[in-house]
Amino acid sequence: MSKIRTLSQLQDSLDKDFSWRLKEIADLKVTVKGTSSLGQATIIRAGAPLLYAHWEGFIKHASQYYLNFVSCQRLNYGDLASCLVVFGAKKHLATITGSRKASMNIAAVDFFRHCSGERADLALSSAIDTKSNLKSEIFENIAVSIGVPVTSYDAYYKFIDESLLARRNKIAHGEYLDLNADDFRRLADEVIKLLRIYKTDIEKLASMSAFKSMPITMT
Repeated sequence: MSKIRTLSQLQDSLDKDFSWRLKEIADLKVTVKGTSSLGQATIIRAGAPLLYAHWEGFIKHASQYYLNFVSCQRLNYGDLASCLVVFGAKKHLATITGSRKASMNIAAVDFFRHCSGERADLALSSAIDTKSNLKSEIFENIAVSIGVPVTSYDAYYKFIDESLLARRNKIAHGEYLDLNADDFRRLADEVIKLLRIYKTDIEKLASMSAFKSMPITMT
C-alpha cells in the first residue's frame, strides 16, 4: 500500500475504494431487476455474498488507509490517542503476558515507561483483522480500536449479523435461501448506507486530528 501522507491522499483513497464498490453494487441491482424470474434467484444468491464482501472489504481497507495516514504523520507515542498507541504496544503486551524471560519483560516495561518520546510504529500489516467474519462484535472492536464512535451503528447490528452475515454464510455453505428482488435491493441499499457512514466517520477523524492524544469529540 502506498503511503498516505495528506488528507487529500486519504480522501482520494477512500473515494476510489468506495466508488468502485458503489458501481458494482449498482450494477448488481440493475442486473437483478432486469433478469427474468427463472434466472433472478440465481443472481440474487450469487449477489448476496458479494454484498457481504464489499462490507468486509471496505471496512478493512478504510481502516487501513486511516492508520496509514496516521503513521505517516510521524508522531511520537505520547502525541497519539490511546487507542492508536495500542497498535504499537501489542507486541510488548504479548511479551509481558506470555514470556518468562526476565530480559524481555524488562524491555517491555521500559517501553511503557519511556515510549512517549519515541516515534510511533503502528505495525500496519497486522493491525486490522476482520477474521473473514465481520459480524457486529468484530466491527465494533475494529471501530473502537481506531477511534470511530460506534453509537450510530447500534441500530445496524441486527442487520449486519442476520440480514447480511447470516445470509452470506448460509449461501456459502450450500444452503437454500429464498431472497426476492425487493429483499436484495434493500440489502444492497443498507450496505451502501453503512459504507458511506463509515467513510464519513474516517474522514471526520482525520480532518479533526482525532488521532492525537486529546481528540475532539465527534458528533
